[in-house]
Amino acid sequence: MSQKKLVKQLLKKLDKLESDREKLIDKLAKALDKLDKKDAPKKTPAKKVVAKKAPGKKVPTKKAAAKKTPAKKAPTKKASAPKPADTNEAS
Repeated sequence: MSQKKLVKQLLKKLDKLESDREKLIDKLAKALDKLDKKDAPKKTPAKKVVAKKAPGKKVPTKKAAAKKTPAKKAPTKKASAPKPADTNEAS
């Protein structure tokens, strides 16, 4: 075969493939339209999206002062003060 004939055959095949491709695209589009029509009544209401607030200046928060409990000390024995001597006896 000459090159011209091969080129013509390849072009014919390419045209046929392109037309088949377009037919398939049309079929898919129709099928998607049918699906969309079936799903349309079943649509659920869209969820509300909460807008995020823009970060503002941070205000320093006052922390509550933590109450410190005093550490328990072991009871210490107090040295008993010496009793004052009776001043009445000396006289």
